Formats: sequence, structure tokens, C-alpha cells
Amino acid sequence: MTVIFESILPIFLLVFLGVCLKRYRRIDLSLWEGLEQLGYFVLFPALLFSTLATADFSGMRTDSTAVATIGSITLMSACLLGLWPIMRQRGVSAATFTSVFQTATRWNGFMALAIAQKLYGPIGLTLTALVMTLIIIPINLYNVGVLVWFNGGPRGLRFFTIKIITNPLIVASVAGIVLNLFGGAVYAPVMTAIEMLAAASLSLGLVMVGAGLKVSDALKPRPVAVIAVFLKLIAMPIFMVSASYLLGMRGPSLSVIALGASVPTAMNGYLLAKQMGGDAPLYAAVATIQTVVSFFTIPLVLVIADYVAGG
Repeated sequence: MTVIFESILPIFLLVFLGVCLKRYRRIDLSLWEGLEQLGYFVLFPALLFSTLATADFSGMRTDSTAVATIGSITLMSACLLGLWPIMRQRGVSAATFTSVFQTATRWNGFMALAIAQKLYGPIGLTLTALVMTLIIIPINLYNVGVLVWFNGGPRGLRFFTIKIITNPLIVASVAGIVLNLFGGAVYAPVMTAIEMLAAASLSLGLVMVGAGLKVSDALKPRPVAVIAVFLKLIAMPIFMVSASYLLGMRGPSLSVIALGASVPTAMNGYLLAKQMGGDAPLYAAVATIQTVVSFFTIPLVLVIADYVAGG
């Protein structure tokens, strides 16, 4: 466990740096919103595209990976929807429920990619990017659907379709896979520029994760926040590792899936909560608590997953 702990420590140090820099008064607060948009629309898509366009998928069990990851997220979503009547009876509002749903199903790709690269090298990066590509559409479909349904927005098929096909992460992932599968090539200087952007995405992305955390909101969390923390950091890894093991996955593939399941929620869901009527303060508080707690739960999950993967 010490090796894993020391491997992920640099990632959390960058997150902590973001927390500190956000509170450094000489840095204009408007910078962070621009960086979030830069990461979401440019840097992170560049990383996904460059990784998937050049990845070697031979030997990877994409079918089992898809069933394990998409199946686990679907199961978690179904469990949460099943809990809604009970939560409503206990006074949980629809807006609050949407943030519990989001924080229990979304995962922080920046952290997963950074830790996978640190622990498993290029194969870890490729496997994580593959997992992201497989689950990004169902995750966004489920979360946007819940936000729309529970907050009274438009519910047409056209609205959902536009939300999905205009997502920059989805566009970049699909473009990278298509280029890879059909043997296309990008003009070398252009690909070099994309790879340079991708190289900047992980470290800057982790700093932005820290900048987006709301420490004050997490100091006095609402009881419902504990549910979201448990579901994301404990229940989701159990679902994914169990499903992967039952499907015959072993070795690095199972470990990387466990890593993706064990990282905290993604900060882009906070922006979605603000834009679509969710409980944004709760989302920020849960994201902060999950990030802190995951510093201890990720090593534990990976140790257990490595043991299972070796068996």
C-alpha cells in the first residue's frame, strides 16, 4: 500500500496546490472560470483524442470492459432512482437528489488518467481513456436525463441528442477512435501541437480540481452528503470490481477499472448543476469531501483490486 500511496501523493499535492492558489489574492478569481472552460473544451479533449488515436487496443477486452463499466453505472443509477421515494419522504428535494445522483455516478477523469499514468504507465493511460470513452455517453445521458426530469426542463429527444453530440469529450473520443480504427493520420505538426496540449492537461487539470473545491461547504456537510460519498467511493468500486472479476478480467485491466471507479466525482457536474437547477452547493461540498476521503480509499481499493486481479 505504501507504493500506491506514494504514487498518488503527487496527484493530491497538485490538487492541494489548486486549493491554495484559488485563495491567493494576487490571482484574479476570473482566471479560474476561464481555465475550467479551457480544460473542458480544449485540453481534456486533446488528451482523449491523442491517446485514443494512437492507442494499441489489441489484446484489450473491450466487450467485457464495456459490460462491466456501463453495467455498473447503470446499476448504480437504478439503485439511486429506487431510493428517491424514500429520500423524498425524508424531505430531500428534487434538486438535492439530482446532485446526489450526479456525485455518485460521475468520476474525475483528470485524476483517473493522472494516477493511471503514474501507476501503470502508457497501458494505464490507454485503458483509462478506453473506459472513459465507453462510459462518457451513458454517464451524460443518465445525468442530463435526471436533471431534466427532476427540474422540469425540456424533455424532448432532440434536446438530449444535442447535449450528447455537442459534448467536446464525446466528440474528441469518437474522433480518436475512428482515426485509430480506420488507420487515418493527422498531419505530423498538427498532431505534435495536439500532444503538447494533452501534456499540459493532466497537471493543469488537477490544479483546477483543487481550485473548484469548496472547503467551507464541506466543513458542515448535510447528512445526505454522506450517502453520496459512500455510494461513489465504496459502492461503485465494489460494483465494478465484482462485475469485472465475474467477466473474467484480471491483471492491469481490472486494476485500472477499479481505479476509475474509486476516484471522486467530476467537477464539471457542478457547472451542470448550476446551469440546470441542481443543488450546486451540495455538489461542491460532496466533491470536496470525496476528494479528501479518496486520498485514503483509493489506495485501499487498489490494493484489494490488485489482490483480486492476481487471483
